[in-house]
Amino acid sequence: MGFFKKIMTAWRRFFSGAGETLSEDYIGKNAPKKLRVGLYTTLVALVLLLLLGWYWSQEPAEFNIHVETNTGAVIGETTASALVNVVDVLLDKPGGYLSNDIMPPGIWLDNQPSWEYGVIIQVRDLSKAMRESFSRSQSQSAEDPDLSLAEPRFNVDHVRWAAPWPEVEYREGRNYVASYLERLSNEEAFDAQFYARADNLRYWLGTVEKRLGSLSQRLSASVGQRRINTDLSGSLGARQSTASPRELVVKTSWWQVDNVFYEARGTAWALVHFLKAVEVDFGDVLAQKNATVSLRQIIRELEMTQRPLRSPMIVNGEGFGLLANHSLVMASYISRANAAIIDLRELMSQG
Repeated sequence: MGFFKKIMTAWRRFFSGAGETLSEDYIGKNAPKKLRVGLYTTLVALVLLLLLGWYWSQEPAEFNIHVETNTGAVIGETTASALVNVVDVLLDKPGGYLSNDIMPPGIWLDNQPSWEYGVIIQVRDLSKAMRESFSRSQSQSAEDPDLSLAEPRFNVDHVRWAAPWPEVEYREGRNYVASYLERLSNEEAFDAQFYARADNLRYWLGTVEKRLGSLSQRLSASVGQRRINTDLSGSLGARQSTASPRELVVKTSWWQVDNVFYEARGTAWALVHFLKAVEVDFGDVLAQKNATVSLRQIIRELEMTQRPLRSPMIVNGEGFGLLANHSLVMASYISRANAAIIDLRELMSQG
C-alpha cells in the first residue's frame, strides 16, 4: 500500500506541475498578449454565434389575417394577401432565409431550414392552384399573367446558394402575387379574377390532402414499422414498373427525425393561414355545403401542432415506451386534419 501511495503522489505532483506550467505559459498572465486576445476573442465570438443561432431558430408566431388584409372587400383578396404575407414572414423573419446559408451560425442550423421547407412547399401548392384554378373560369381560359410568372419563381431550389438565389426568386414571386392582388382589388379592372367555386377549392384541397398524408407516414415511421404493401390494392389488373416486397420495413433515419418534425410544423403553420383565408373567400360556398364547421375543425387540429415545444430536443421514444415521441404526437394531429380534409373534399363534390 505504501508503494502504491508513493506512485499516486508522484503522478499527482507531475500533473499538478504540468497544469501550472501550461496555465502560466499559455493562459495566464505570462502568456503573449496577442495569444490571450485571440483566445478571448474566439470565445466571445463563439458565444455570440450560439446566442444568435438560438435567436434565429425561434419559429415565427401566427399573424392575424383579418388585420394584415382588407378582409372580404373583394373575393380572393384574403387568400392572395395571406400568400403575400406568408412569403414576407419566410424571407424577413429574424435571420432572414436560412436554408441556403453557408456561413455560421446559419450553416449549423437545420431545424429552421426544415421549417422553411414546409412553408415553401405550401406556398408552391397554393400559387399553383391560384394560377391553374382559382383565377381561371374554365380549363380553356387564359391564365393570369402575374400568377403565371409568380408560380415558377417559387419552385427554385430552396437550398441553392448561387444564382438564381432563392431569396431573390421568392421575392419576385411575392411581388407578382402582390401585383395580381392590386389588379384584383381594382373594381374598375376586369383582367384579374378569383373564382370561389366548390370545384376550385376541391382542387387545392386534393393537393393538401396528399402533402399531409405523406407527412403523417414519415412522422409515424420515426419508430419503424412493418407495413403491408398496398400500392395496387383496389385496382384490378393494375401493374407497376418493378416488383416490390409484400411487406416493407419503413423507418425514418434517426438523423432525419427532427427535420421531418419541423417540416411538419412549417407546413401546418402555413396551412393555418391559408385555410383561414379560404374560409373568408369561399364563405358562401362553404355555407351552402354546411361545411364551415368542418373547415374550422381542420384549422383547430393544425393549430394544435403549433403549441410551444417544452423539450430542448425532439424525443424519439417508443410508441408505448417510457419516453415521449414528439413525431407520433405531431402525426396524430396531422392525420386527424388530413381525415377531415378528405371529408371536406367529399362535401365539395356533392351537389
